[in-house]
Amino acid sequence: MNILITFIILIFSAIVHEVSHGLMAERLGDDTAREEGRITLNPIPHIDPFGSILLPLVLLTLGSPIIFGAAKPVPVNFNNLRDPKKGMALVSLAGPLSNFALALVLVLPIKLGLANEISYPILVQAILINLVLGTFNLVPIPPLDGSKILASLAPDFWMQKILSLERYGFLLVLVFLYLGWLNYLLVPIILWFGTVFGINFFV
Repeated sequence: MNILITFIILIFSAIVHEVSHGLMAERLGDDTAREEGRITLNPIPHIDPFGSILLPLVLLTLGSPIIFGAAKPVPVNFNNLRDPKKGMALVSLAGPLSNFALALVLVLPIKLGLANEISYPILVQAILINLVLGTFNLVPIPPLDGSKILASLAPDFWMQKILSLERYGFLLVLVFLYLGWLNYLLVPIILWFGTVFGINFFV
């Protein structure tokens, strides 16, 4: 797969993820993302030098079997939400769910027989990238969405403890990836999706 095509798919998918957070927050009472011009598919406001460019390019260059990245997080003031704890869970879920929804939309041309020898591998790669983004962001380690979902379900004391770990988030994510724990979550989901929709991701 051409590196540029993979990179474009990844950036678009990460932007949809972040915009979904902002739209959900706006619906629940916080329009911070709208005010700061982040409810847009224009990539420029969303580009993060490390997460959007350096990290995916390094993984692509190294031939990593798992490619992922991130757009700059949209600003959300959870205190503005009508129900801050419930709202935190819903806003955090919106991003990963948008990636799973994209994967389902992208599988339609394949199942309807509309994909050809050029579009098929691009669609499969786009589906795979969105499955990876959606699953990875549900991991309950800061600053990933899963940690905020977990925090919203915890008593207030533990919620603050969990959220305070975000200062170590980058290190925690690197350890998680280095130990290969992501594979234990990703592989079963990818295989299940492939079985249900008749797609072999590991050809």
